Amino acid sequence: MNNERLEFLGDSLLNAVIAIELFRLRPNSPEGELSRLRAALVKRETLAGVARELDLGDALTLGEGERKSGGQRRSSILADALEAVIGAVFLDSDFVTVHAVIAGLFASRLQDLPSADDLKDAKTRLQEYLQRRRQTPPEYEVVDVGGADHARWFTVRCSIAELDVERTATAGSRRQAEQRAAQACLDTLAPS
Repeated sequence: MNNERLEFLGDSLLNAVIAIELFRLRPNSPEGELSRLRAALVKRETLAGVARELDLGDALTLGEGERKSGGQRRSSILADALEAVIGAVFLDSDFVTVHAVIAGLFASRLQDLPSADDLKDAKTRLQEYLQRRRQTPPEYEVVDVGGADHARWFTVRCSIAELDVERTATAGSRRQAEQRAAQACLDTLAPS
């Protein structure tokens, strides 16, 4: 069986089971919050963490190049391997069994869910902060781009003209720079 096909199946099963568990555990949460929680639980880093807990990397058969470059520790490979294992468990059993396996693997994470606000990124939190105060949304502008093609960096300005607040941030992607600039504005407007 092709691992990519198993990953596809495992990914779908994982999303379904996590959605069922979140629906059960958070009966009063709106759809958006449940979606953010599910995304946090099924993202690459979380899956790789579960795979590391299982020492799944030690069980992988990798090509020589992947082995020499530490592929058994790479998050993308571990996350894909966990999804493939979940797909294989389903094919060797049934949905009830795979549900129990996934619920067991994610039990501690499901019991220790973050708050809805903790899941929101800085741009969303800034937008909501301004909306609550009936102020205009922030504007983002790329003010500089540099670096070689393989190591680009972006500087973004986040401006809130109505409040005379402006912050810039630099990161390896436009999106990351926007997030950092939004966080800098939040830190100015609502310091913790």
